[in-house]
Amino acid sequence: MSVQQSVQLEVGGLLFDMDGVLMSSLGSVERSWQRYAQMRGVDPALAVRIAHGRRAIETIQYLLPNADAAAELRVIEQIEVDDNEGLVVLPGVQELLQSLPAHAWTIVTSATERLARSRLACAGIAPPERFITSESVTEGKPHPEPYRRGAQLLGLVPQECLVLEDAPAGVAAGKAAGCMVLAVLATHAAETLQAADWRVNTLADVQARPTAHRYSLTFSPQS
Repeated sequence: MSVQQSVQLEVGGLLFDMDGVLMSSLGSVERSWQRYAQMRGVDPALAVRIAHGRRAIETIQYLLPNADAAAELRVIEQIEVDDNEGLVVLPGVQELLQSLPAHAWTIVTSATERLARSRLACAGIAPPERFITSESVTEGKPHPEPYRRGAQLLGLVPQECLVLEDAPAGVAAGKAAGCMVLAVLATHAAETLQAADWRVNTLADVQARPTAHRYSLTFSPQS
């Protein structure tokens, strides 16, 4: 994979996915869904593959279409809340967030609010005052609703926002919402994220500085 010419981009705000962008939670996610799948007698590999980047409620509905999805959601939520092993903030995250004022960014996650707050606290990331969780939307990623709502929280239209994602479902959601999308190569291979506008290895590759009412980002994308 080669590095392309440096990109300088002006945006009104940034919309961060959580797992795989702000923190490494891949081990927890995979262990939790494997455990849940074994408890319910479904294919663990299928459960893990479907769960990435999607709301748990939709994964449950796919795996167990006749189950009480709300009750099952409480089960998998507790499993994930209890598993914080290996959960750490990813490179460059704290520096990038600290370079942005609070009104310039928010989180758009497929996790429940309880799980999101648990993981953010474990990683040492202060959550924004308001952010989008699985309970905030009626349609999860790859539907555009989560990122449209994220832009609304910032008082912006999607075209003014940059989405930072790590999963194909999230990239698809950001593009469908009308946002620009920067994929972080933390959990998925670059070839699965070609729908993103750009790709970087980590957020340590991204620098931000304020301009007049907007924010200038500089990074060298991977091809």
